Amino acid sequence: MTKQIHLAAHFPGVNNTTVWSDPRSGSQIDFDSFKHLAQTAERGKFDFFFLAEGLRLREMKGRIHDLDVVGRPESLTVLSALSAVTTHLGLAATVNSTFNEPYEVARRLATLDHLSGGRAAWNVVTSWDAFTGENFRRGGYLAEADRYTRAREFLQTARELWDSWASDALPRADGRFVRPGGIGFFEHTGQHFDIRGRFDVPRPPQGNPVIIQAGDSEEGREFAASSSDVIFSRHSKLEEGRTFYRDVKSRLAKYGRTADDLKILPAVTYVLGDTQEEAEERAAEIRRAQVGPQTAILFLEAIWGRDLSGYDPDGPLPDIEPDLSTDVSKGRAQFRRDRAETAAKWRALAEEKNLSIRELVIETAAPQTFVGTALSVAEEIDHFVQTDAADGFIFVPHLTPGGLDDLVDKVVPLLQEKGVFRADYTGPTLRHHLGLKELS
Repeated sequence: MTKQIHLAAHFPGVNNTTVWSDPRSGSQIDFDSFKHLAQTAERGKFDFFFLAEGLRLREMKGRIHDLDVVGRPESLTVLSALSAVTTHLGLAATVNSTFNEPYEVARRLATLDHLSGGRAAWNVVTSWDAFTGENFRRGGYLAEADRYTRAREFLQTARELWDSWASDALPRADGRFVRPGGIGFFEHTGQHFDIRGRFDVPRPPQGNPVIIQAGDSEEGREFAASSSDVIFSRHSKLEEGRTFYRDVKSRLAKYGRTADDLKILPAVTYVLGDTQEEAEERAAEIRRAQVGPQTAILFLEAIWGRDLSGYDPDGPLPDIEPDLSTDVSKGRAQFRRDRAETAAKWRALAEEKNLSIRELVIETAAPQTFVGTALSVAEEIDHFVQTDAADGFIFVPHLTPGGLDDLVDKVVPLLQEKGVFRADYTGPTLRHHLGLKELS
């Protein structure tokens, strides 16, 4: 049976993958940038538009990282504004479960779902570092197992709040504003939360907003299998995607769920050309722009734990070993993993291929996923989905705000011609777009 492809758009944010030096690159703060990218996604009949969240400006050697100075606006505020200039596109916000409270998050998401007519989604994330925690009253951070325990209870509590209103609580044809008994009393007592009362926003149009989760650890996979509607995956290579897909989908049955109840959508990029050769040349140019000399040294410093500003980015790796006792990079999750192992792999790769520092970073950083002509990219996207490596993709363009234009204008029509992607929206809610069960 031919699977239908799901597509979503991620607004590129504060990182080196966005090519800010490109003359076509615009503001990351102005509303028109969000509006352009969202309306392009809606023109392409995408399922949803996705915003990330950053709760602290990242630092490098004690200074604010240059790419962070563009700022990180609050996602739900932006999406509420976008709900007025879109009609069908889902609106997904990343909201942290470590430094927020269930009542306020449930209230804000229910409000967005009402304003948008049932298009809200929540990417549930946790925070892993004390550096971010310094911005909050509680401070500190939680161990990984405790973070997911809190996240599970946080989501459970939010659902209890949304479900405390009956779906038919209002309006009433008999003149009553609220049906008697339509607004229930909630009470939650658990390890992390002890709250009770009455929720002050009517039940969301979708029942519950769509839940997205991005964790890839064992705890993250179990959390997604038990509680999520969508996984924002990092497995964008075919065989890795198939392995991840099989693993997560196999976990659903023990929670009484089917494979259709959870959509797996890897984050991907694309580069188009009139020929394969032209596309590959463009992809190489983009990679060089994404990993400039300063960025190459920054990546190396983050792994080595040393000031390497005196080294030539176009020269060889330093002959000194990493200092694992220091952490010169603050707020970047990708540099918190086993730095000794990463450094050893980088050194072996650099020696094997005779790579400079910059060439090494380009080699090891995530390459573009789909590179080719519009036809070859459409065929590759379809093959990826039909062979169960994913249910669709979240596209992360390298330009703001026009980075999706070519994809929507050239690739999406080919997917529509193949019959694997919708020609138009057929329902009002994000749950409908994703083929998820409607909640009563």
